[in-house]
Amino acid sequence: MIPWQLIDTAIVPGGGELRLKRRGGEFSIMAGPIELMNSRLSGSEEALARLACARLGGHGASHILIGGLGMGFTLRAALAVLGADARVTVAELVPAVVAWARGPMAEVFGTSLADPRVTVVEGDVGALIAAARGRYDAILLDVDNGPDGLSRPANDSLYSLAGLAATRRALRPDGTLAVWSSAPDERFTRRLGQADFAVDVERPHAGRGRGARHVIWLARPRPTGRQGHRPAAPAARRS
Repeated sequence: MIPWQLIDTAIVPGGGELRLKRRGGEFSIMAGPIELMNSRLSGSEEALARLACARLGGHGASHILIGGLGMGFTLRAALAVLGADARVTVAELVPAVVAWARGPMAEVFGTSLADPRVTVVEGDVGALIAAARGRYDAILLDVDNGPDGLSRPANDSLYSLAGLAATRRALRPDGTLAVWSSAPDERFTRRLGQADFAVDVERPHAGRGRGARHVIWLARPRPTGRQGHRPAAPAARRS
């Protein structure tokens, strides 16, 4: 078997270290002993984009925010279904990940980073969310292995009640928050409801129709009722 080769390492601001490894034509990004993503397994990251974009409704010039560039699976899947007048902003905290996309993993990314609809921001997706008001039709988060700060502790704030409230403000009223995870988390499902989101939970395969099942939360802000009261949260649906 071809051995893994370490291509590069990168420090996560406020967190640990990422390692880019290669074995033949296969790439892997590791955080400590945990594999964050592998170029052979793109199914659930692609589903993150497809499921979120399917909820866009009638907005012709949709604006999508993707948190985490990774190996570009979610970005490419979004570009494949969005119209020519859409905008996709990708926030990537680790500059080396963007350099990897344009360097050793250029074949994996193809022409996606040169697409005129795409803007890559080297920075914290949480800062973009906090600065926005009704700006995004969808916010897609794949910055950790689930709704906790695996890559760096500061990411916990994205999934807290305060972070979810900021995301709600950053979305249009009929917008969608989509969050990727390697495993279920019932506490996060409940937290989304507490933050006034109506929630669906999908379980796509890690590969394209095969492999382990990952988790995607699809959350839409519930409308405000009369006198500031909000309707009760419906039970989350699982597929």
